[in-house]
Parts: sequence; structure tokens; C-alpha cells
Amino acid sequence: MQSNKPPLNKKDWIAGLEKGLQIIEAFNDTHPRLTASTAARRTGITRTATRRYLRTLEHLGYVESDGHLFWLTPRVLRLGWSYFDSAKIPRAVQPYLQRLSLSLGGAAYFAVMDENDIVFVARDGSNLVQNVGYVLGARIPANLSSAGIAILSTYSPEEVDHWLTGRKFVPYSPFTATTEDAVRELINKARSNGYALLEQQIAQRVRGIAVPIRTRDGIVVGSISVSLPMGNETTENAVARTLPLLREAEYALLAAF
Repeated sequence: MQSNKPPLNKKDWIAGLEKGLQIIEAFNDTHPRLTASTAARRTGITRTATRRYLRTLEHLGYVESDGHLFWLTPRVLRLGWSYFDSAKIPRAVQPYLQRLSLSLGGAAYFAVMDENDIVFVARDGSNLVQNVGYVLGARIPANLSSAGIAILSTYSPEEVDHWLTGRKFVPYSPFTATTEDAVRELINKARSNGYALLEQQIAQRVRGIAVPIRTRDGIVVGSISVSLPMGNETTENAVARTLPLLREAEYALLAAF
């Protein structure tokens, strides 16, 4: 279920912090280096203010510059790794991910929803499946991942409609669901089955199976998933082999949280 944050009291709001983080988030794979003007357009902040923020970030060591272009430095990783170092859940799920990957011969993940994307915050996997996997911190659109579909299946129909409305679905393989109806069907099927099954949505010959993870209060905190290469077994056999282990981890973590 999507959370609705209460409005923040104006006296607690620090606009400068918000804008500084917006500028950091303006860098991505298609914009690895930005001018102050481009960063201003991407954030909606004035060019003058953007340049001041970039210069401050440069002074703090979060960006470097040649006087015209700016780019992020490895110091930015401290912001993300602070989450991995401090969060309880990724540490709690790690033993279950290890068991899953060893038992199934694939890669196992714990992922959380961040707005429209799934972010992988814990993982374990064999080198035998190098072409099937994501690094820690990787994010992909939720509709492309079994973990994302598993979490979306816990949303109410109204919340699913809101999430789907107006969304553009990019095809990553010939089998990617690229319409609202097709993605809704994946979500509804996952809700009915109690687990999500996706095949070849983001890469060909790759199968993903996932279950949502809840606390004892019923709050969904993420999803455990496995990625398996296709070709060696039928879908039915893969589910029969994988689902009991996913359920075991789901119930064990329910008691832990």
C-alpha cells in the first residue's frame, strides 16, 4: 500500500537541502556531466542558484568540475551506503538470500519500492548466473521486475489504477508488457496467486519469481525475488521448486519484523 506522508511543518523545512539533493539526483546515465544551465533546466532551479549549489557541492567533494561541466565523485556513494550500513531489513534478509541462491542456482534479491522504481538493497548470487543480476542499489521500473509486481499486487485496485495511469512502458525485450492492461494483468495474477512470476520482461531467457514481505502488522516492507535462467526447466517446475523456499523466507521474516 502506498504511503501518504503528512505535510511538513514550514518551520521544519530546509529548502536549500531539498534543492541540493535535487541537483545531485539530476545526474544519471544519460546526463553524467552537466553544465549549470542544464542542471537548472532539469531541476527547475534558477541558473544562478544552481551554479552556487554546484560550487558548494564541489567544495564539499561531491562533484568535480572543469570550470564548465560538473560531474559526481565517488563521495556521493556515502549517501547511499549510509542506508545499507544502518538499515535493519537488508541485514536480516541476507541469510535467506544466501540459502535461496545456493538451493536454486540463481540470484536472490531483496528489493524495496522507491516511488515508481524497485531498488535492490540486498542480494546473493552465484557467479554461474553472471548474466542474470543487479548490483546493490540498482533500480529498475517496478513493472519490469517480479519484485515490483509482487509489491504492486498488495496495492488496492484504486492504487494500482493510479500507479498505472499515464505511465509509459518501454519495451526491453520482445516480451515486455507495454500497455496498462497487460501490466494490470500481471499485477492481478500476482494478487490472485500470492506470488509474482515474470518471464523475459527485461531480458530474454530470464525468469523472475517473487513474494512480498510484510511485518507482523501487515505492512509491506519489500519483496524477496529470485532470477533464474530459462531453458532448463518448465515454468511449472521452476515455480514448484522455488515457491516453497520463498514462502519459508516470507514466514520467517514475518516473525522477525
